[in-house]
Amino acid sequence: MPSDTVSTSKAETNAPPGAHSAAAVELTGVNKWFGAFHVLKDINLTVAQREKIVICGPSGSGKSTLIRCINRLETHQSGRIVVDGIELTQDLRQIEKVRAEVGMVFQSFNLFPHLSVLDNLCLGPVWVKKMPRAEAEKVALRYLERVRIPDQAMKYPGQLSGGQQQRVAIARALCMNPRIMLFDEPTSALDPEMIKEVLDVMVELARSGMTMLCVTHEMGFARSVADRVVFMDRGEIVEEAPPEQFFNSPRSPRTKLFLSQILEH
Repeated sequence: MPSDTVSTSKAETNAPPGAHSAAAVELTGVNKWFGAFHVLKDINLTVAQREKIVICGPSGSGKSTLIRCINRLETHQSGRIVVDGIELTQDLRQIEKVRAEVGMVFQSFNLFPHLSVLDNLCLGPVWVKKMPRAEAEKVALRYLERVRIPDQAMKYPGQLSGGQQQRVAIARALCMNPRIMLFDEPTSALDPEMIKEVLDVMVELARSGMTMLCVTHEMGFARSVADRVVFMDRGEIVEEAPPEQFFNSPRSPRTKLFLSQILEH
């Protein structure tokens, strides 16, 4: 299936002087199978430094698998994935380097229930980055402030709402000082009234200049934050365009059908 692509994004054309010139993420001819099921089909995608990409599509389209391949939670069978200049291969050292640069927030919060919020946030900096505990706590409290829940530091995950837990998960990822953030449907497990508080944090993060790839069906977020929206179906990138073009004049009939269905709800 031919892709309707836009080769130049806002992030590329309006990059500030002296900005990092290399792409943040480059996928070239990426294919992945689960057994006989061809889940990613010849994916080509380049994400510029500081660019915000929203990936959407129907269930089973491969969007979550795509984003999980970027930090090697899933292994691609062919093609190349280069993250911040580092190619993902079987070399564990390369994988560790990429994961040190990339933060990820999942549908489920993946917090340790027996540890306080503060302890959850300090684990990575202390054990992976060998940061002194006192310094790690300062970093953790700074990011809890950033996600607007500094008063929850000594509570346990089970004492928090779903929205608060997801904000803790975002803060935990930020504590590792990533250059790139990946979000895999971060609001899908939340009650409707909790979605906005998480999206507000993500909007603030996007406006701070973080490179972001976000799998989501939150089209309001895509309209207001994304530099490009990527639409996937059946393992392929069907269309990619800036939000105004994507929502107002999509080229592919499949994109038009998807938008007519999702925007009705």
